[in-house]
Formats: sequence, structure tokens, C-alpha cells
Amino acid sequence: MSRTSLALALSIAVLSAMPAFAQDHAHDHAAGSVAAEAAGAATAVDAFHAALKAGDTAAALALMAPDVMIFEEGYAERSRDEYASHHLGSDAAFAAASESMVERRSGWANGDIAWITSEGRTTGQFNNRPVDRLTTETMLLQRHADGWRIHHIHWSSRAPG
Repeated sequence: MSRTSLALALSIAVLSAMPAFAQDHAHDHAAGSVAAEAAGAATAVDAFHAALKAGDTAAALALMAPDVMIFEEGYAERSRDEYASHHLGSDAAFAAASESMVERRSGWANGDIAWITSEGRTTGQFNNRPVDRLTTETMLLQRHADGWRIHHIHWSSRAPG
């Protein structure tokens, strides 16, 4: 399946499944929580961030599908290789130099597709400058034979206040 086809299929699955899934499982979890079906995907998201913070870029890349699409601040990286050659190193350095706290997370799954949304705050010092950002993150993951893999990331942030 081409990258565009997979991205379209994931988007359609998420958009079409969300209302029905939310109605069928409204009693299973509250807004701001991760449904039991999505717990493994949330663990993969946490492992990705832990790998970045530890500077283990190989482990971070292993959690991403080869055709991952990353959107950040209006830019796009269209594959794991493109991310590895552009922002992976600086993202790992930033993660190591700052502290990130997840303040709210929601997660849902429908079969082998999961979406995890996180809101938080990142603080610290990076490149001799103070960091204080409110952050949002959406990750779409697919379950593979060897575990959950990240197929799409959308990051954004803003100054508090």
C-alpha cells in the first residue's frame, strides 16, 4: 500500500470509527483517559518519547513505520528516513535538555488502528534559551505483528498565557 493510500485509509478509519466507537464505549473511559484497547499504543508513544530523551535514536526510529508522516509547525517530513536525516538529532537533544509533562491524554483504538492525543507542558533550557511551551500531540498508530508502530505524528506548541 502506498504511503498516500495508507494515510488516507488511516484517516478514514479514524474519522469514520470515532463517532460510533465513542458512542459504543462511552462508559468505558472518560475524556482525558486512554481506553483499554489503546493501552499498548500509548505505551509505544511513551517509549518513543523515552527513547528520544535518552538519546536512543535507533529505538525511537524502530517505533516508527517507514512511511511515517510527521507534521510540525506547518512543516512535513514524509518518511522515517527523512525524519532521521533532518530533525531526529535535534529532537533528541531538545528532549534531553528539557522536561515534558503530559497533563492530559486520550486514546482510542478500533481494531489495529489507534490514536493517542496528548496535551502537556515542556520547560527547561535549550541552546542557552529558556523553554516554556504548552504542547499538543496526535499520534496515529497501527498494530503490526511485532507491536504498535507510529504512522503519523502531528505536533504543535505555543507559549503559555
